[in-house]
Amino acid sequence: MRQRYIPFRVSLFSVGIWALLGCLLPTCASADNWPNWRGPSLDGTAAGSGYAVSWSPTEGILWRVALPGLGASTPAVWGERIVVTCAIEGKDAAICLDRTGKQLWRRDLGVEKPGKHKKATGCNPSPVTDGKYVWVYYKSGELACLDLAEGSVVWKSNLQEQFGEDTLWWDLGTSPVLSMRAVIVAVMQSGPSYLVAFDRATGAVLWKQSRMMDAPEEAAQSYSTPVVIPGDITKGEPAEILFALGADHVTAHDAATGQEVWRAGGLNPTGHKFFRSIASPVVAGDFVIAPYARGQTITAIRRGGKGNVTESHVAWVRTDLGTDVPTPAAQDGRVVVCTDKGSIECLAAATGKTLWRGDLPKNRNAYSASPVIVGGTIIVTREDGESSVLEWPLAIADNGAFKVLGEGTVGEMTVATPVCVDGRIFLRTHDSLWCIGKK
Repeated sequence: MRQRYIPFRVSLFSVGIWALLGCLLPTCASADNWPNWRGPSLDGTAAGSGYAVSWSPTEGILWRVALPGLGASTPAVWGERIVVTCAIEGKDAAICLDRTGKQLWRRDLGVEKPGKHKKATGCNPSPVTDGKYVWVYYKSGELACLDLAEGSVVWKSNLQEQFGEDTLWWDLGTSPVLSMRAVIVAVMQSGPSYLVAFDRATGAVLWKQSRMMDAPEEAAQSYSTPVVIPGDITKGEPAEILFALGADHVTAHDAATGQEVWRAGGLNPTGHKFFRSIASPVVAGDFVIAPYARGQTITAIRRGGKGNVTESHVAWVRTDLGTDVPTPAAQDGRVVVCTDKGSIECLAAATGKTLWRGDLPKNRNAYSASPVIVGGTIIVTREDGESSVLEWPLAIADNGAFKVLGEGTVGEMTVATPVCVDGRIFLRTHDSLWCIGKK
């Protein structure tokens, strides 16, 4: 496909040398795996090169597998195994395929609780794996640990039966995350709101931490996924730290105990009743980046505080930019924000200043999938299955435009994030799993 240029407004700022990462990113996941919905580094980036930059149903498709039921989760990939969740004949289910698209196992679990929204399902949360087990979670409240090799049930628990009914107005969206010892789930809703950690291997509850805030009505509800990373001991952080966004606050917790380390409020200064949150936080070095206010704001909180850090550690706030559903990606001190309407903007993580911005192709469909940075490109996918592959880092053409290396289409409803592993792009739609790559 011939390269195309999109005109855009360029604004470059001198940002100096970007700070080195304040802590090491998780090392348990190899860069050639995709163990959770935001990738091996938990920030929307992946390793490798040689990825396709254009595709269609008749070009660049290595295989397509029709799934036996609806789902909106992003696949987890480890080695030769790909796990997706979907509903099958009224049951929550998980399916494992190999890298050729052959089904290795299928596991039916509890009774499905169907989705309400037209672009959501009862299988929105994405699986997470450590290479031995895979954990799956559903709107029904079912959380299950499966053996990755065989799909057998190691243990399962229903959070709603154990801790109370779901009070979300819409469809569960948060995905489980891993710490060194536990699988952790955030339940942020009208009440009760809490974080809970289960022993990875046994399912025993290791800790449960209340997360009730003073957010009003729907603003108390969150569909975002926490982030767990190694703590930076030079900043006084615990060995592992968890960041959660929702209910008008960002909170940091000791991932070993659930104890709150700090909180930053002020995300909803007018007390808006309907600021539910969907986009998740992303860690960019010394900063936790928090999209909020239904796509109206982005806030950066400097790490390393204690207690209420709203006045002391909020580094910057943008009120002219935001994202409601797609979660930003971060790399090398820069944050890539894709708005729901298809504007894309790159910010300096330390200052919030715009480094460049532009507009993606638009139609009546929005952007729900999160951007992925991989192999010198940014991949962004619209809900109708149309993708744009942009050059990264930015190369500005002589005519003041950023370079689009190619475009892809699968023509199916897509809200899951593209998964990039070993030169292959695995794109999950509501109905199918596509493997995209060069022959």
